[in-house]
Amino acid sequence: MITMIVSSRVMDALKGIGLNLYERRLWVALLARGTSTAGELSEIANVPRSRSYDILQSLAEKGFVIVQNGKPIRYVTVRPSEALERAKAKLEEDVRSIQERIDDLKGSPVMREMDDLFQKGMKITTPEEMTGALKGRYSVSQQIGSMMRDASKSINIMTNEAGLDELLSTQFDTLRDAKERGVNIKIAANVSKLPDSAKSLNIIGEIRAISRKDLSIDGKFFIVDGKELLMPLTDPKTVHDTQDIAIWSKSNYAASNLLNPIFDHLWTHGKSLK
Repeated sequence: MITMIVSSRVMDALKGIGLNLYERRLWVALLARGTSTAGELSEIANVPRSRSYDILQSLAEKGFVIVQNGKPIRYVTVRPSEALERAKAKLEEDVRSIQERIDDLKGSPVMREMDDLFQKGMKITTPEEMTGALKGRYSVSQQIGSMMRDASKSINIMTNEAGLDELLSTQFDTLRDAKERGVNIKIAANVSKLPDSAKSLNIIGEIRAISRKDLSIDGKFFIVDGKELLMPLTDPKTVHDTQDIAIWSKSNYAASNLLNPIFDHLWTHGKSLK
C-alpha cells in the first residue's frame, strides 16, 4: 500500500502543489518502482485500474511522468527535482496562454454580448438583492478592489494597524487611481499613531485615528459611494487566509443609514494623522 511507501508529510506537500489524491498515490508508487505499468501501479497505489490510465496521462502532461509506448504501455518516473521544474514551467505556460485568451476575450464581440446580458440582469435586480458572502482572504481582497475601481464619489474605510498595512500592499494602486478620478478617500484607523509602513497612504487620502474613549472598535468595513459596503466577519489573527469570511452588499439602506453614520461619527471625533 502507498502508506507503507511514503510519509504523510510527502503526500501533504504534493497536495500543496496541486496534485489530487490519485495523482499523488500513483506518482509516489512510480517513484518507488522507477518504471511500471498502469495495472501494477494501480494495485500498489490502491487506485481503480480504470482511472489509472487517464491519471498517469495527466501526470505526463504536467511533467511528472514519461510515457513509454509499447504493449503494455509503461511509465517511467522523473527525478523529483526535475519533475517540479517541469511542472512549474507547464503552469507558467498555461497561465500565459490563459492571460492571452482573457485579453483577446476582453476586446471581442463576445465581451460586449456578456456585458449586455449583465446590464439586462441588473435592470430587474434591486440593490438589496446584490448581497453575498465571500470566503477566503484573496476573494475578499478582490471584491474590495472591484468596489474601489467602481467608486465615483467616495471611499470610506474603517480599519486597524494591520488593515493599513494590507491596504498599502494590496490596494494602494487602486486607491491612487480612485483619487486621480476625483474620489474622496477617508480612512479611520484604530491606531494611536500612523505606522511608518502606512505613511504613504496619506498621499491618497486623509487618515484619522479614532477616539478610543469615544468608541472602542477594532473591526474593519468599507463603504463606497454611500451605497455599497463590505464588512469582514472573522479576525485574520485567529483564522487561516482561506477561512476569512466577509459580507458584501449593495444595500443603499445598510450603507447609508447604518455604516455611514457610524463612520461619520468616528471621523468627526478622530485625530488627523500625518
